[in-house]
Amino acid sequence: MPNKIVGYLLYIGVVAQFLLVAEAPARAQGFQTSFVNAILIDAGSGAVLYEKAPDEFVTPASTVKIMTAELVFRELADGRLKLDDEFVVSEHAWRDGGTRAGGSAMFLQVNSHVRVEDLIRGLVIDSGNDAAITLAEGVAGAEEAFVMRMNKRGSELGLTKSSFGNPWGQAGPDQKVTPRDMARLADHVIKTYPDYYRYFGEKEFLWNKIKQSNRNPLLTMSIGVDGLKTGNIDEKSGFGIVASAVEEGRRLILAAYGARTAKDRAEEARKLLQWGFRNFEEKDLFKAGETVGSAQVYGGVKGSVALAAEQDIKALLQRGSSEKLSGRIVYEGPVVAPIEAGAKIGRVEIKRGALVVLDMPLVAAESVEEGPLYKRAFDAAYEYAASAIHVRLTKKH
Repeated sequence: MPNKIVGYLLYIGVVAQFLLVAEAPARAQGFQTSFVNAILIDAGSGAVLYEKAPDEFVTPASTVKIMTAELVFRELADGRLKLDDEFVVSEHAWRDGGTRAGGSAMFLQVNSHVRVEDLIRGLVIDSGNDAAITLAEGVAGAEEAFVMRMNKRGSELGLTKSSFGNPWGQAGPDQKVTPRDMARLADHVIKTYPDYYRYFGEKEFLWNKIKQSNRNPLLTMSIGVDGLKTGNIDEKSGFGIVASAVEEGRRLILAAYGARTAKDRAEEARKLLQWGFRNFEEKDLFKAGETVGSAQVYGGVKGSVALAAEQDIKALLQRGSSEKLSGRIVYEGPVVAPIEAGAKIGRVEIKRGALVVLDMPLVAAESVEEGPLYKRAFDAAYEYAASAIHVRLTKKH
């Protein structure tokens, strides 16, 4: 019973509903695509422009190499690794990741020493499975240890549904991602490692006298694409892509899976990106520091605390539409005083119909000191009364 009472109290104190005076697309989901799973987001605002089953598990294939690259980029950024460092190609990398295994390869030679920068290019341009394994073994000592790091890092980045079983894309029960998580990962890589993200946009790489073109077909379409990765294992898994493009200062990120052919993948991805650029315009909803709403406070000198966004809240709205956006503030509460200004309290969710287009953290816009003893006693009595009412209602049923 106590757990149910707490859950009920949290429920009635958690959500504050509001309507935003702003226009939203009436038919944002009117775009049709043959991708089975897809999500298109605006990197600047975090707004979701389009989604189609984005939280279902998909086979990542070689798009998993974006996570492999993230761990390598992090080692470089933190100074634990240098581009001129060399890793040795193991027999495992050569045998299971090379052309003998039938997958994409950088054509590494067993026992050879290869610079990290060359391995990165082999990973993201050639989509080399041998490069992925060599990087994993060089960074963590063994592929299994690197996979543990991948999953730990995924949790740190908020990839709440995805899991990783290897760094190169081989299918397996532990290798499953969602398009939403992959879009989030791509956004993180682009913003966190601009000096290394550029490798994803290089159109070709010459290694060991073998020139290979980047496997991302969107790079040659003159539509502003500068990364990231394609992936495919077989017809059952379908063809997937995680891509990003920039047009007039706006960056969009697409994660899409389940295309029937490589040609369909390229064409559908192009259409989605161009649709996103052409049909939406940016509108300001709240400025950074502006009050968005409030949260109930327990035991404070005030009964509520104003909540504000740490950065500007903007929405991308379809041109010519008149539908309003709806939103809600979500927090675990009531929030117990004292509260410091700037403390993270909850999140604001903004929806277009059933589609969550924005989900951003909120902070306390002010400090709230602990109230006097009589105020805390009153709040405690109020909470007890609410609990008692809930108990009686429960017994009647």
